[in-house]
Amino acid sequence: MFNLKMRSEYCVFMYVALAVRARNYVAFNRSRFLFQINMSKESQMRAAINQKLIEMGERERLKELLRAKLIECGWRDQVKALCKEVIKEKGLENVTVEDLVAGVTPKGRALVPDSVKKELLQRIKAFLSQHST
Repeated sequence: MFNLKMRSEYCVFMYVALAVRARNYVAFNRSRFLFQINMSKESQMRAAINQKLIEMGERERLKELLRAKLIECGWRDQVKALCKEVIKEKGLENVTVEDLVAGVTPKGRALVPDSVKKELLQRIKAFLSQHST
């Protein structure tokens, strides 16, 4: 049986354990909240940049540049081959657009050359520096 001293020590132990749990819970939720705020700010910034690119017609120019660069480096042919591969695996009758997108998107993104990504990013930065308010 528990004597009075053991009970009080047990109560202190449980109190400390609960306090530590509560502190960790608060710290976790605070960091999660701050992360959500940062993500919200990032989302707002992305939306503002995208809006500016659309308004000035730069988004379409960047899309055309990207399309040309991807064709030039052979990326389009690689993605086409990936699509054929997915169709061959699943069968023409059984494949859907969603299957193609799910099967090809991660590989297709990985195949985009770093040089193309860097050039596009430089163009966006140059545009933003010219049109910053």
